[in-house]
Amino acid sequence: MKHLYFSLQISPEEYLAYYQGTGNVVLARTEDGKRLQFPAKELRKFVSRSGIHGRFEITLNDEHKLVELRRAEY
Repeated sequence: MKHLYFSLQISPEEYLAYYQGTGNVVLARTEDGKRLQFPAKELRKFVSRSGIHGRFEITLNDEHKLVELRRAEY
């Protein structure tokens, strides 16, 4: 398993495009500089009135498939 860390700052307006289905993937840069792409629907549980903000940890299996996405501590 591989664990990668990244931060997101997505406004409510920006996330609305994902929610409505016009954007179905999120692109992020990990803390170690890797490019990361994952389904936007995975962020739904983190949406608040102010959007999505914070540091996250994504766990990938050996085939680079998403296992878990969670909010991480700084």
